[in-house]
Amino acid sequence: MDIGSMKGNADFVRRTWWRIAPPRPFAVCPYGEVVASDAFIFLEALRDACADIVFLDPPFNLGKRYGRKGNNADRLRDDEYFGFMSRVLGESVRILKEGGALYLYHIPRWAFRFAPVISETLQFRHWIAISMKNGFVRQNYLYPAHYALLYFTKGQPASFKRPKIAPATCPRCQSYVKDYGGYKRFIQAGINLSDVWDDLSPVRHRKYKHRKANELPLEIPRRAIEISGRPSGLLVDPFAGSGSTLVAGLEVGMFFAACDRERGSCSRIAKRILKAISSLKEKEGESNARQ
Repeated sequence: MDIGSMKGNADFVRRTWWRIAPPRPFAVCPYGEVVASDAFIFLEALRDACADIVFLDPPFNLGKRYGRKGNNADRLRDDEYFGFMSRVLGESVRILKEGGALYLYHIPRWAFRFAPVISETLQFRHWIAISMKNGFVRQNYLYPAHYALLYFTKGQPASFKRPKIAPATCPRCQSYVKDYGGYKRFIQAGINLSDVWDDLSPVRHRKYKHRKANELPLEIPRRAIEISGRPSGLLVDPFAGSGSTLVAGLEVGMFFAACDRERGSCSRIAKRILKAISSLKEKEGESNARQ
């Protein structure tokens, strides 16, 4: 991906994704905008069929604190939360291009309720189970051990790539933890990604986080975008949080329109985007020098 080649098209592309006057951008970054607004209002301002990928990582309605609004903003009645998310999903479907992909990251309790809502208009592709580390038992329930990443497309996917991941190895002896027998030669270049991701966990240590709240591991949107993204396509994220999804999009040359209701989050996202662009340009320079 040549990120420098995107610059000349950025202003033209940006003008094409708004259908009405958008909420005032908090930050206009190279290759996209970050808006401080309610997710639904933000989505309403985008034009029909503009997005190649819509990635949704909303608050889970668990009463967590995400900024100045406190934990009450993440503790709605179930019917209120379901209504809000149903409106967000409806707008997300509207702005999605034919062949575009929608990803929803959530806990299973809500994922199974939202899946039928999305299925009314989009084609179900996968329920991806992502291993949950360091959870805890809740009342009379089994130990919760995964998050859900729902993957839908509007019709047949316009872009689909099957990522490969490295085989798991022992950290001490570096040998494979699984016996592949006579198939070792077939997995040297990697194993085909399945719909169970047990090699990831939330970013909880403050050394690696960009905000106080838990953070989405970069590898989750990176894999989603590797599957469904395309250079110069538009990535829309109405719950941008720490900006991990946008960084993953930049890595493959995507533009972005993003939103977060907390102005502090928007500020951190903008700084992270500029740092990521600088890093990508530096890597490109080193690669060109070697050639």
